[in-house]
Amino acid sequence: MTGHGHHHHHHHGERIDAALEVSAAGLRTLWFSFAVLAVTTAVQAVIAALSGSVALLGDTVHNATDALTALPLALAFVLGRRAATRRYTYGFGRAEDLAGVFVVLVIAASAAFAGYEAVRRLLDPHDVSHLPAVAAAGLVGFAGNEWVARARIRTGRAIGSAALVADGLHARTDGFTSLAVLLGAGGAALGWRWADPLIGLAITGAILLVLRGAAREVWHRLMDAVDPALVDRAEHVLSHVEGVRGVGAVRMRWLGHSLRAETSVVVAPSLTVVQAHAVAVAAEHALLHQLPRLAAVTVHVDHARVADADPHATLAHHFPATAGQGS
Repeated sequence: MTGHGHHHHHHHGERIDAALEVSAAGLRTLWFSFAVLAVTTAVQAVIAALSGSVALLGDTVHNATDALTALPLALAFVLGRRAATRRYTYGFGRAEDLAGVFVVLVIAASAAFAGYEAVRRLLDPHDVSHLPAVAAAGLVGFAGNEWVARARIRTGRAIGSAALVADGLHARTDGFTSLAVLLGAGGAALGWRWADPLIGLAITGAILLVLRGAAREVWHRLMDAVDPALVDRAEHVLSHVEGVRGVGAVRMRWLGHSLRAETSVVVAPSLTVVQAHAVAVAAEHALLHQLPRLAAVTVHVDHARVADADPHATLAHHFPATAGQGS
């Protein structure tokens, strides 16, 4: 048996260029997001200070934290460009997943602060002033966040960045919670002093929903989870490669926004090493063409049993009985 894990030379330069292009696209989106949300936050902060609206304060704080999350993500994209070393043999793609953890923590902190301020104001109500300006600030928050959300989600899905998509969903919910500020302003205009802090609590609840989704997405990446449909597709592609008689376990993991895979294929025992290697190359080539965001594949070649002899018998005592079985 033989294994194949290196890549075709005519793809190598293309992959490097593609990786740099992906990082550049992510960085452009992050800096755009930071600029838009920084302006949005500045406008809302001034009005929140003048009006005393706790709903607007919660929205402002959340927009500020959303703007700040662009910084660790940008750092992760830059770090991810670094080449692999003898210590970090898989490169630095995991930096993006660690940035996703930071994003989740920031969302949690903003939810705690917004909730605290809303409860405090509910127990000790205050009148809200400059109501037209508060309503306008809510609209500004919605427009800024929706603009940023569309850019982050579009780019994140295009380059396979879970952290960027999570941040985009976070921004989208911020936009809808900004609209809730309008309700608080309307209630205050009617003399309902409790309307503003109640809207603040509602905004806190919306932040918690975003937190749940973002945390789940980041958890999946940290635990090397992939969409099962990708595994199904890989198995289908491999089964149609000429010379492949069977497909073993297919394993995949994300490293930042790049996907890596390893698998085994069964070939005829009569093949020479050169012929078996050619099948492995064809299998790798097929996967690279058919699976988006796939950056590297390792293909192990097995041969069919000869006279009921197990080709892996020598290794059997090193692994449990279920080793290598797919689920």
